[in-house]
Amino acid sequence: MPEMRFVVTWPGGRDEECYSPSLIIKDFFAEGQSYPLADFLDRSRQAFTIASDRVEAKYGFPCSLARGQLARIETAASGFRDRQAATVLMKTFLA
Repeated sequence: MPEMRFVVTWPGGRDEECYSPSLIIKDFFAEGQSYPLADFLDRSRQAFTIASDRVEAKYGFPCSLARGQLARIETAASGFRDRQAATVLMKTFLA
C-alpha cells in the first residue's frame, strides 16, 4: 500500500510533518492551498478514515498510524479553535 508524508503549516506558523498510509490525502487536499481550520479538520477526518479503512480491507485491522496521526492533528488544531479566521496550509507533499 503506498504511503506518504506531507507537511502542514499551523496558524501559529509551525510546520508539522504528517503521515498517511494511503495517497488518499491528495484527493482531499491540494499542495500550497490553505484551508479554514474547520474544513481542514473535516477533510482530515474523512481522509484518515478512508486510509484506515483501506488498511483494514487489505490486512484485516484498522491502521493505528492513521488514527494516531488524526489524533495529533485534532490535538494541534484544538489550540487554534478560538481564532475566528484560522487557516491551515497544506504546504507540500513529500516523496
